[in-house]
Amino acid sequence: MSETTTSQTASAEALPKAQNPAKQFIKKFTQRKSAVAGLAFIIFILIIAVIGPSITPYNPNAYDYNALLAGPSPQHIWGTDEFGRDVFSRILAGAQLSLGTALTASVIGTAAGVVLGLIAGFFGGIVDSFIMRVCDVMFAFPGILLAIAIVAIIGPGITNVMIGVAVFTVPSFARIIRGAVLEVKSELYVEVAQSIGCSRLRTMFVHVFPGTLQALIVNFSMNVGGAILSASSLSFLGFGASVTQAEWGAILSQGRNYLATAPHLVFFPGLVIFLTVLAFNLFGDGLRDTLDPKLN
Repeated sequence: MSETTTSQTASAEALPKAQNPAKQFIKKFTQRKSAVAGLAFIIFILIIAVIGPSITPYNPNAYDYNALLAGPSPQHIWGTDEFGRDVFSRILAGAQLSLGTALTASVIGTAAGVVLGLIAGFFGGIVDSFIMRVCDVMFAFPGILLAIAIVAIIGPGITNVMIGVAVFTVPSFARIIRGAVLEVKSELYVEVAQSIGCSRLRTMFVHVFPGTLQALIVNFSMNVGGAILSASSLSFLGFGASVTQAEWGAILSQGRNYLATAPHLVFFPGLVIFLTVLAFNLFGDGLRDTLDPKLN
């Protein structure tokens, strides 16, 4: 008996221990250096968005007519604009408005897309066909063009930019979540939930929805970068923030008039937008590579 027990204990110790899912995810994610760098920059820029207005070296809206269109210097490290306003201070202060606009639009569009995707994938039939055909019509238009049309109809302004960016986000999330729902709802635990009398609403949100979170998280992280670019583009075109507001797209729009004489007005806000969008895309790629079982 003791030999048998000893043999069983040795066999049990020889078996590989189950890894904690969180530790396993962190280990795989940290192996992707570009994704880690993207995450680090995202954390940094989010901190700047929160504390930026309080740490600006100058008032971002204060005019200084003695330093009009001044280039980078020890006094103004990123130069000044046509009114003598410090570019570095305006970009720091503008992080809050630019990121807030993109994140709000992404959350609104994601929420609407998730609900429509859940309904389409879970109920199927004519409901599915109707929602998907509406999405197909929206896909026929380039996202930024659709946003411009929406903002042109309802009027310019930051709030309307959020609505425009959110609307063209909806169909992509609806289609992605619908595909995930079609896979999840055939699982045994969903059939068991239905067989024991769970309502459709409970089954859809409690049992099916959690199975779509992986696709949702990955696509949301990648969508934020596109939302920042779209919101900045609308402000650049004059549909979003006014030229008096410290917003990255508006700062870039003002700077284009002085591209030949003061290129720093375009270079620095463009660089910040580029790095922020790149960081979200690298982070999203890292999440996809880490979470996708097919790639693992």
